[in-house]
Amino acid sequence: MQPAFSDIIDIGQQCYERFIDGSNAPEIAELDIELAGCSNLSGNYTVGRVSPPNHTLFYSLSGQGHFRTPFGSFTISSGQLIALPAYQSFEVTIASEAWDIIWLNLSDTPQWDALPKHRPEIMENVNLSGVHHAMELLYLEADAENREAAIHIIGRHLHQLINRDVTHSTDRHATRLTSLFAAVDNQLQYQWDVSQLSKKAHYSAPHLHRLCLKYYQRSPMQQVIHLRMQRARNLLLNTQWPISYIAHYVGYANVFTFSKRFKKSVGKPPREFREAEVKEKT
Repeated sequence: MQPAFSDIIDIGQQCYERFIDGSNAPEIAELDIELAGCSNLSGNYTVGRVSPPNHTLFYSLSGQGHFRTPFGSFTISSGQLIALPAYQSFEVTIASEAWDIIWLNLSDTPQWDALPKHRPEIMENVNLSGVHHAMELLYLEADAENREAAIHIIGRHLHQLINRDVTHSTDRHATRLTSLFAAVDNQLQYQWDVSQLSKKAHYSAPHLHRLCLKYYQRSPMQQVIHLRMQRARNLLLNTQWPISYIAHYVGYANVFTFSKRFKKSVGKPPREFREAEVKEKT
């Protein structure tokens, strides 16, 4: 028999939290957010609630957290979100040396009817970096107009995430692929291969290949190359960086290999492409 739940707050001195509430960001009322925060946690951290009246979302930016609920125990890692229904008890602790998170208490109102009602739900491959940055801005920003812009970003991302049709496999696959290649786009210098992509997306390699052909008309590695070439084009047009530097930045240790790939994708080698674009602008 698992221990009974209790209202508990045990937060040690190595934990740092930025709280967002009606006093520093009154705009959160628009989204029926009662309280939210950005937390950098280590050492002692245990928070327990008995039948809380609001839904609680925890999103792991890095590290791991462990949750005990009436429906069992769950651990979430980087890129995962757990939605805990209103009026259901829970207890959360750190499950790694450090754990960086954002969390939100959402009122039990029609705006958030799509949230789970009966048991916790873990969402995989979620990218809430935009929400994280917007929340940090809310905490710091004194200007109401800038806070309103941040609220718009938070609301759009949360509604897209929560109101998705979870029973529709096409939407689920599209969301997972979008998250996968957003992560790739953030680390184009990394030496991605099919095995790593499959592991990150939680798909088998053949299944990932089929999905990429369906959604992008490209194989997984062709999609990686596509993102690298997009970034290379932008850097060639908008910076003075040497071509060898750009090649390394987008994942090519050999500038000759990069130039050959760029020419195949764009039709011109990098130097010629940059010079042609400069002439056209002048």
